[in-house]
Amino acid sequence: MPASNGSEDDKARSPSVLRVAVYSLLLNAGLVVFKFVLSDLAGSLALRADAVHSLVDVLASIALITGLKISERKSRSFPLGLYKVENLASIAISFLLFATAYEIVLEAMHAETQVAQFGGFVLLTVAALIPLPYLFGSYQIHVGKESGSPSLIADGIQHRADVLTSSLVFLALIAKAFAMPLDRIAAVVIALIIVKEGWGILLSGMRVLLDASVDVRTLEKIRGLILEAPEVDALKEVVARNSGRYLFVEASLTFRVADLKRAHQASQRIEARIRQEVPGVDRVLIHYEPQAKTSMIYAVPLKDYKGTVGEHFGESPYFALLQIDLQKMGLQRQEIVANPYKDLPKGRGLKVAEFLLSYKPDVVLAKENLARKGPGYAFAEAGVETLITQAESLDLVIHDLLT
Repeated sequence: MPASNGSEDDKARSPSVLRVAVYSLLLNAGLVVFKFVLSDLAGSLALRADAVHSLVDVLASIALITGLKISERKSRSFPLGLYKVENLASIAISFLLFATAYEIVLEAMHAETQVAQFGGFVLLTVAALIPLPYLFGSYQIHVGKESGSPSLIADGIQHRADVLTSSLVFLALIAKAFAMPLDRIAAVVIALIIVKEGWGILLSGMRVLLDASVDVRTLEKIRGLILEAPEVDALKEVVARNSGRYLFVEASLTFRVADLKRAHQASQRIEARIRQEVPGVDRVLIHYEPQAKTSMIYAVPLKDYKGTVGEHFGESPYFALLQIDLQKMGLQRQEIVANPYKDLPKGRGLKVAEFLLSYKPDVVLAKENLARKGPGYAFAEAGVETLITQAESLDLVIHDLLT
């Protein structure tokens, strides 16, 4: 069946992602200007180096915005969209993190050569600037996780890393005032942390670019949602992959209904359920075909455990499930289950129908006509046939089915 485009929720989230990316650009540009002005006023080479580092963040923000805008475009050449551009942007940011770590190490190695004297005004201003990137980076990561944007998360991590470089400058100034050059050890630790974060971003982006499958937990959740559908006979294969902040799902299955219209409706319900339960799904492609029947499952209401057929469908305390082998015309399996909704005051019939559908019967036998009642409509929608039986006992029902 043809897959549809991303959900309205995804479209609504896109502007917020882009807006946060623009805020990131403005913050980085402001930090660059502020640090350059401070470095000129104080004659600080360390602050000038930190300003250059913030300038790299400006370039990263521009790459992020470009990636977000390009990723949402679709064309004849790229009908599935350019979502992976976002992952390319996140990979680019990971390399900026590596460069940041290298820069910190170099700065620590040459910290003793800094001869500029810093006044109290510069110290206070640098201290005031330290929490800004951390707070905004945390906000970026929060929005990035909610919207599933890998590049926004990567940019948020980059902002958190900026706090470490600014703190390094501040601590270097304090240590210099007390003739205690301890920033080398701190620089090495910070560099290792940044490399670790950059490596995680790089691996995540590369997995998507190489079409690696989504995590097992998400895949099992999708598999369970498909198998819950009463029309599904067997699930042959289900694959899912990330593309940017979106998820593409493809499944191959067999239906227990032979009618193509019902099969199409069932596939639409499955697709809607996946979109509802799994965030970030942009496209669901379901390949389906009817299943050649080798056996049939019949559901029969029972008045008691001895096998007396119940007069009323919803009030019957038990149901017998009979699996008949169509090739050998024999009873393949028999199971009796209790009706958990027999005492429900309202909506009992529909609840019982939903309960029986979990056992995936092909035919429901009853002494009353269910065709124009709630349970009958539920069974019809799931492709389950309802028939009237005159048999008084389960043994007679089995006899009628096998003859």
